[in-house]
Amino acid sequence: MSNSDVSKCPTEGLPEYAFIGRSNVGKSSLINMLTNHKGLAKTSGRPGKTQLINHFKINNQWFLVDLPGYGYARVSKTTKRVFQKFITQYFEKRKQLICAFVLVDIRHEPQPIDLEFMQWLGENAIPFAIVFTKADKLKPQAIERSVEVYQQVLLETWEEMLPYFITSAESKLGKEELLQYIEDINTTVK
Repeated sequence: MSNSDVSKCPTEGLPEYAFIGRSNVGKSSLINMLTNHKGLAKTSGRPGKTQLINHFKINNQWFLVDLPGYGYARVSKTTKRVFQKFITQYFEKRKQLICAFVLVDIRHEPQPIDLEFMQWLGENAIPFAIVFTKADKLKPQAIERSVEVYQQVLLETWEEMLPYFITSAESKLGKEELLQYIEDINTTVK
């Protein structure tokens, strides 16, 4: 189900896990990897492809929610404001939301827009975990350094490091850990 109106989202009450990140962070590729569906989420070289709230029902047990990217997208300012509005409404109104996964490209140092978004989630008491994407593009030591830099920055404002996952849609790295995390939460929610 896809729409831009939070009130029209599914009413089944199944747990929801929302995936969000800056435009072009690899969200659609990650979703396709997690679901073993090559074309489920539309991938594009053009940032800002996802423009709706997309619900995908997984094994009749939970919803994977693909949200539009924040930040850069080749859309008008008016359209961007509409995105921001319904993303905010989604997070404020969806009681079924169990956890948000904030995707960040592991190749880049912590970006203010990502940190501000995580801060907003924290201030609004929305549970979330960080998903580092595109790990196949770095060597293991560079991955370690990148995560350490993130930890240092986050621990300046957070009491402890947030749950995080290192993933690659190319190599399927992190797939099992991420799905297990969701499965573990689902067993405690029921």
